Amino acid sequence: MRSWLPVLACLPALLLAACGGDDEEGTPALEGGLPPGQGGTLVWAVADRVESIDPLHADTRSEQLVSRQVHEPLIQTLSGPFGDTREVPGLVRRARPSADETVWTLTLRTGVRFQDGAQFNSQAVLANAERWTANPAGQALLPGLLTFDAPRVDQVRFTLAAPDPGFDDRLAADALGIVSPKVLSGRPAAATIPRGASESGTGPFELRERSPGRLLMARNASWWGTAGQAELGPALDQVEFRVEPESSVRLALLDAGDAHLADELDAPQARQAAVDPLLTTLPAGDGTALGLERSVRGVDSARTLPTLSGVWLTTIRVPD
Repeated sequence: MRSWLPVLACLPALLLAACGGDDEEGTPALEGGLPPGQGGTLVWAVADRVESIDPLHADTRSEQLVSRQVHEPLIQTLSGPFGDTREVPGLVRRARPSADETVWTLTLRTGVRFQDGAQFNSQAVLANAERWTANPAGQALLPGLLTFDAPRVDQVRFTLAAPDPGFDDRLAADALGIVSPKVLSGRPAAATIPRGASESGTGPFELRERSPGRLLMARNASWWGTAGQAELGPALDQVEFRVEPESSVRLALLDAGDAHLADELDAPQARQAAVDPLLTTLPAGDGTALGLERSVRGVDSARTLPTLSGVWLTTIRVPD
């Protein structure tokens, strides 16, 4: 039987130490005595093994979820945890079309590094653009792209075959996550990035451990969104993806408190989760649903891949 305490009952302003009580064995634990949202591990039960974290070749939702935490698209808008309502641009600070909307000029964020130490700059973007145009998946996402060049180290220019007022939205596709030029160097442009290339992105989490049934990500302490005035997170120390092929097992993990989110729940499990006062569901649009504890904040839709840097927990579980 689950027993929960609201954070506000024991945490004024969410900044004091967590309430007492040891977590039950197998329960996702908040580590180091840190309060929810300032450390700890988020556990997400997923349906499929993660074979590739290459954003352009991530085929399953599980792979896409993991890749999205490592690889950031050029165009995105981020908000921090704890109900932060700011909207901060991502790797591209500004995207402007020409008067006829056939040339788009992107001004890049400076001072960003990939997890492997490579610099994020115009040359890194051009290396990725070469990859996109050499790959059928990239071509489908960017139809009409003719050429690309770099007027400056912090600026990239894309030239299109026809006007496209939504080209910046196309660049926001998760599959176009930016990959380190170190990883791409010396490889065929259309090749999948190596399985062992775990530090290939600029994102808020990096891959630490991988086995057939489990994948562990830890926050990237050098993420650009953590430094300076951004303060975008990550709010979590770790994110664990636990692979369970059966929808009923994923729901059981969620119901027992051994996972905070359960992905791709079939209709019967979604209905069961929806009537539980401690759980809620979000429709995925493909006949499945995302089940999650009401304690989780920052995941607002199952139809898009969340940036888990802004996710946090508002309640903690204590033993009966």
